Amino acid sequence: MPRALETLDDVIQQLERGQISAIEAIDMLLAEEITLRESRRIKAALQMARLATIKTLTGFDFSFQPSLDRNRIMALAGLDFINRHEVVHFIGQSGTGKSHLAAALGVEAIRAGRSVYFSPLADIIESLTKADREGRLRERIRYLCRSQLLIIDEIGYLTVGAAAGNLFFQLVNARYERGAMILTSNRGFSEWAEVFGDPVVATALLDRLLHHAVVVHIEGASYRLRQHADLFPEALHPKPNAVPAANTPRRRGRPPKNPDANTQ
Repeated sequence: MPRALETLDDVIQQLERGQISAIEAIDMLLAEEITLRESRRIKAALQMARLATIKTLTGFDFSFQPSLDRNRIMALAGLDFINRHEVVHFIGQSGTGKSHLAAALGVEAIRAGRSVYFSPLADIIESLTKADREGRLRERIRYLCRSQLLIIDEIGYLTVGAAAGNLFFQLVNARYERGAMILTSNRGFSEWAEVFGDPVVATALLDRLLHHAVVVHIEGASYRLRQHADLFPEALHPKPNAVPAANTPRRRGRPPKNPDANTQ
């Protein structure tokens, strides 16, 4: 109990002066030790989650994004969506705070003792492609399914192609109704066919990712460019993101690998 040993002399002095009782002294020593161990646990969990830059909900400027319902975000911080194995989507233009909110919810989950893994989509695709090439795809997918919360950032910034989209579908399908996810994207759902190179793959992905989902649209301007709004007037007026049609076909199983397969 290294932390308790560090504070022992001070606690004994308080005890000798009659400022605290023996039971209170023991409580103080144990509390100091628990605080240290919890701090170490959180630090290690953050490293395992690949959350190098720590973001918090208290550090998010809700006043800059009036379209965002603060109460709704704080409700998500209650983490019930993890218990329900839901998918949270943050949709908005670059700089609107999607990644900040996703990472902040990840930090809240870690503090609550949940396992978390954070990664940009490009890194996920790279790792799945490498694993597939080396015959370890199933093993890699199992690894990415171990975390109670998987956060995938930056969907839509780069197109990944049909083959990579199929690999991503296998991961999503493996976590479907088994593990919670948070996804951030600068592209509306109607554009996912372009992102993943195949409307069949995109439809299969959305079929699962929207079945048990919370969709948060952020319509505001870029926080990072707020001091240079006069230099980028067009960039700071984001276009609304399209939402999927209500009659999106529902599919099960792996989507066809044939990029020319017809959608229904």
